[in-house]
Parts: sequence; structure tokens; C-alpha cells
Amino acid sequence: MAYKRILTIQDISCVGQCSLTVALPVLSACGVETAILPSSVLSTHTTGFYGYTFRDLSEDMPAIKDHWVKENISFSAVYTGYMGNAKQIDCVLDIFDSTLEEGGLKIVDPAMADHGSLYPGFDREFVQAMKGLCAQADWLLPNLTEACLLTGTEYREEYDRAYIDEILAKLTAIGCKNIVFTGISYTPETTGVVVYENGNYSYYEHEKLPKGSHGTGDIYASAFTGSLMAGKTAFEAAKIAADYAVECIKETLADPDHWYGPKFEPVLYKLIEMLK
Repeated sequence: MAYKRILTIQDISCVGQCSLTVALPVLSACGVETAILPSSVLSTHTTGFYGYTFRDLSEDMPAIKDHWVKENISFSAVYTGYMGNAKQIDCVLDIFDSTLEEGGLKIVDPAMADHGSLYPGFDREFVQAMKGLCAQADWLLPNLTEACLLTGTEYREEYDRAYIDEILAKLTAIGCKNIVFTGISYTPETTGVVVYENGNYSYYEHEKLPKGSHGTGDIYASAFTGSLMAGKTAFEAAKIAADYAVECIKETLADPDHWYGPKFEPVLYKLIEMLK
């Protein structure tokens, strides 16, 4: 298999085990050369910390892209996470057009909402901008809240397969080619991942733990992307990412003092073993 280079675009929370501080080591562990484009720099993430610093890098992103184009740098895939504003989304679309190799993948995690609500600082205009980015995705990785916002569907805590099928149809109508739908629970005791590829539905059910952690979605998206780039099928990659995320949450729950992020590093070797 050819050695691949992937670009991931998201923020850096310097402390907090999320976004780029998760994506870079997880993708690297999958054996993929990983380039980064920070969208912003924060001293910590925004959940549970107060008075954090924030620097928007929107003005820097186009110049970085221009330098890559000048140097003939290209990528086998571009994977996006948390975007701070619509201007950054426009820059990502330009990066898709100017730096992706022929046949390169566009992988979008529309990180903007959870538990029925948008993250602080986002509004409906941002949702519309994100919808435009998602329309370009070869692989879209939404949670239920994000999928509902993108499709104008009422968010429900309880649902059935027909409800999920309706959302999948709406997402593909937007233009999303393939979808990995995370955190889908058909029973109270379990959760799982829907993989919708070329119109075909499959579901991987896995253990549901009592508590998650800020940054777990970033772990999942990074592990899925890295596994896919390492040559796994989409369903295999979705399964590996889910199993690894569960291992990370278990490791975190075993340490009550570690509240601010998932302890993914001590079990990173398990991801490498899963890929073998």
C-alpha cells in the first residue's frame, strides 16, 4: 500500500485531549503521514475550564494553503473537525479544490452540536455554511444532533430504524456520498454506528458505557479516518474506531480525577493491534 499523507483541519486546544491533540497521534498511529492546519488555538477546550485564551487563525489559513500550492504539496485525504466560523469553511472548500490528489477523499466531521443543542457560539447561519461543506463530503461523520440540524429534522431521544433511514435519505439528498452515523441506540442498553455506503445500510452494535468524555468524538473520527486510510473497509474502520473509543472511555472512567478528556494514550497500542 502506498504511503499516504492526510491533512486534518481543526482547532488546537493546548490542554484537554481533543481536536488536533487527539487527531495527530491517532492518525499517526494508523501509519498515515499527518499534516495539520490549525483553525484556532485555545489554552484549553471550553468545557469545564474558565477564562481560557482563544486566537482565531482564519486570516492565516489562506496563506498557508497558498504556500502548499506553490510547493506542489498535495494530500491523499482531507479530514475536517471543529471549524470556528463560516469563513474557515470557505477556506476548507478552497483547500479541497487546490490540494487534494486525484481521487483523494474528503472526510467531514461536522463538529457543531450534541445532545440536541448547538455548541456555544454557533447559530443557524453556521449550520447552513456547514451544510455546504457536508455536501462535498465523500464521508460524513455526524452524531444525531448534527444530522438533525443539517436536515431540518426534529431531534428525538427515542427513535426507530425508520427515523434513522429518513435522516440518511435527507443527508444523501444534500450531497453527502457516504455516512458514518455515530451514537445510534435502538435499545436503552446498547449503542452503535450506522455505516451507509453507496446506499447500503449496515450497523455495528457495541457496548454502551454510562458516561462519555469531551473529545471522544474526535477520537472516533480520527480512528475511523486513519483506519480507512490504512486500507480497511468502511465497516471495518467504523468497528475499529468504535471499539477503540470504548477502550478510551473505560480507561478514563477508571480514573475519577481525570475529568477533562479521554485517556486515549495508555490504550493507543490497542488501536495499533486492531489495525493488524
